[in-house]
Amino acid sequence: MYARIIGTGSFLPERVVHNADLEKIMDTSDEWIRERTGIQRRHYAAEGQTTVDLGEQAARRAIAAAGLRPEDIDLIVFGTTTPDLVFPNAGALLQARLGCLGGAAFSVEAACSSFIYALSVAEKFVRLGEARRALVVGAETLTRITDFSDRTTAVLFADGAGAVVLAPSEQPGIISTHLHADGSYQNLLYCTGGISKGYEPGTDNRAVIRMAGRETFKVAVTMLGNSVDEVLAKNNLPKSAVNWLVPHQANIRIIQAVAKKLDMPMERVILTVQEHGNTSAASVPLALDTGVRDGRIKPGELVLLEAFGGGFTWGSALVRM
Repeated sequence: MYARIIGTGSFLPERVVHNADLEKIMDTSDEWIRERTGIQRRHYAAEGQTTVDLGEQAARRAIAAAGLRPEDIDLIVFGTTTPDLVFPNAGALLQARLGCLGGAAFSVEAACSSFIYALSVAEKFVRLGEARRALVVGAETLTRITDFSDRTTAVLFADGAGAVVLAPSEQPGIISTHLHADGSYQNLLYCTGGISKGYEPGTDNRAVIRMAGRETFKVAVTMLGNSVDEVLAKNNLPKSAVNWLVPHQANIRIIQAVAKKLDMPMERVILTVQEHGNTSAASVPLALDTGVRDGRIKPGELVLLEAFGGGFTWGSALVRM
């Protein structure tokens, strides 16, 4: 028995912020942002709009695409770094809104890798017969922890949500998943605040993102390159077998480096970073839904999903659509 993706969905907040808008509030320029990140615009959540609000819309679209009703869902795994509350978890909050009560519902936090981690967990529930219809969500309101006085991070991060529905299948769907972490890199990309530890001095009781950009870039390219090798070796596949790369939309240069490692032309990479920015856990499912809905990713094609986030965490999934 395998788990297969039978529906995808995504949602973006209404407010669009262009690079020119950021020029007005910080020392940056459209040229500087595009050259270093590839980002042209991004979406920001409205005042009072939460991570679960975004996740709910993406979830409903994925459920509809699967031809199901919300009450058909018997497992929710919600990947996020920016939950609405410390508890109840985002999965439980979403479950209440969808009305699919009684099954397991929980959150997974692995920064930008959260969706890949959540997908790996949910896939095993379905494959082992513990769930029949699993909803996997990646959603963030990263702007709530963005320091807009720090141009190196403020130009990157944005808000959004993506989701997939999994169901049992006799034919391979999710072929393999691969998860990794190395906590020794924790000081290169982190959030300054937390519940138990409190907040860093000078952050005005706010949790904000801090990143050592150059060092993070180097490690990300290395680890994601290793992840490509791992997926291919595990499944005894040549690089040419992969039809599409759906990467975490962190930075155009990282994406180009991973595509080069895979010997894949950029025309076979689902690229949304220019439109969405870095939406962390939402990044991969947003890009996947984009590729499915615009017709580029077709049934039966082999897709490599991969992500890298604070921790460091990283992971990949090889999926037959």
